[in-house]
Amino acid sequence: MPAPNLLYLLSDQHARHVLGCYGDKLVQTPNLDRLATSGVTFDNAYCPSPICVPSRMSMLTARHPSAQDCWTNDDFLASDRPTWLHALGAAGYRPHLAGRLHAMGPDQLHGYVTRDVGDHSANYAGIPRHDMGPLHQTNDPWRVSVDVSGPGQSAYQMKDAETVEAACAELERIAARRRGGDTSPFCLSVGLMLPHPPYIAWPEDYALYAGRIGPPKLNAPAEEHPWLAWWRRDRGIGDVDSDSSLRARAAYWGLVTRLDLMVGQVLSTMDRLGLSENTLITYTSDHGDQLGERGLWWKHTFYEESVSVPLILSWPGRLPAGVRRAQVVNLIDLTATVLDALGAAPLPHAQGRSFLAVARDAKAPWTDETFSEYCTDETPAWTGGMAVRQRMIRSGAWKLIYYHGYRPQLFDLASDPHELRDLAEDPRHRDTRAQLEKKLLAGWDPAAIDARMKERRRDKDVIGAWTRKVMPADQYRWHIQPEHNRVDGRSPK
Repeated sequence: MPAPNLLYLLSDQHARHVLGCYGDKLVQTPNLDRLATSGVTFDNAYCPSPICVPSRMSMLTARHPSAQDCWTNDDFLASDRPTWLHALGAAGYRPHLAGRLHAMGPDQLHGYVTRDVGDHSANYAGIPRHDMGPLHQTNDPWRVSVDVSGPGQSAYQMKDAETVEAACAELERIAARRRGGDTSPFCLSVGLMLPHPPYIAWPEDYALYAGRIGPPKLNAPAEEHPWLAWWRRDRGIGDVDSDSSLRARAAYWGLVTRLDLMVGQVLSTMDRLGLSENTLITYTSDHGDQLGERGLWWKHTFYEESVSVPLILSWPGRLPAGVRRAQVVNLIDLTATVLDALGAAPLPHAQGRSFLAVARDAKAPWTDETFSEYCTDETPAWTGGMAVRQRMIRSGAWKLIYYHGYRPQLFDLASDPHELRDLAEDPRHRDTRAQLEKKLLAGWDPAAIDARMKERRRDKDVIGAWTRKVMPADQYRWHIQPEHNRVDGRSPK
């Protein structure tokens, strides 16, 4: 049998529960739902980190953030760390990327051979950020992102439309080469921005949900964890009014529908060109979004809404169709699985495990355990000047969240899937807490991470000063213009 092809679809900030195939009765996602019907849907998939860059860099290498000094959104992934794209290249593929990578620094390929469209933001911290015009700060964790929401347009939607055009053009080139006799397998990644905030959707997409979307189902707990209570206060989201919440949520649901339409455009092009046979298709996202649940927004937490991700694999004839898997997996495991499926050598220092056997057979051996981590220093303005060292372990039905300097949280997801009862201080679960803490802290030292991040900050300060002086040219950059952005019928506050 010829070597398989790969279509790797990666979105940004897609909350798992906002998908028809994950139980949302309102959202319109026929293309992703159809993909799930043709393949395997994982119900307990997690991201390596609930913020963009560390999650994405971990997906490249199948290593956790702390294993490669890549924790924050301005950390560089070292170019000599092999990625799954390097491994596929060594196996005879020529990986192509259309759209978002979100890698910082001079290496904007990390094993991809060719790339179209590029990222919306600068390759280096220190260069003036993209100008969102009337949507200033709505793409980051600031209260304005909830207040200035609703129908309109963000540059992110325009960029994704161009990314999809580029992906379809690459499929046309692949089909043309095949007509010329080229039988080599293809590897195409499509990196999309949606449904990442701004919570602004094209009017036709927003109209699908305006007046139909309900409020968040979960209220902020009466006795909230102290770090989460601080985060809420610092971000100014403790008093979001109902109109703003419903408007932002309707826009997000609209963005998910637009994302689905774009995925459908790629899938239908592949079908039309006869490229679907023997092609593994994967869909996932780098992390989720709280969307007002528990009075929280954006990511940055280890609640399910933020740290869990959708994960669908479709490979007709090679994987079963229309099945679900309850096993606990991580996106670093997806990386190992893709290499396994395509017959490439595993990465030598990978911490991810291939779940290909599990995808094929629910009874295959598997250890239901994974980790996610969230570490920042106080430099980014949105951190409120507070550095954090946090890590989660999901082991079977149990989830323990470690907050350095604070008490932990402990949840039994079997009896409490919405994480409403924190059992960390319950003496009946003292042994469970101790066992999970031991696993979580094994090889993960928050004091050592703090020291290492401070060392790296000194290096990054030098690079930042250099960047501001010499203004290095960006590679693979899609330039946002202020006029790309608008909010309809309202003035920004």
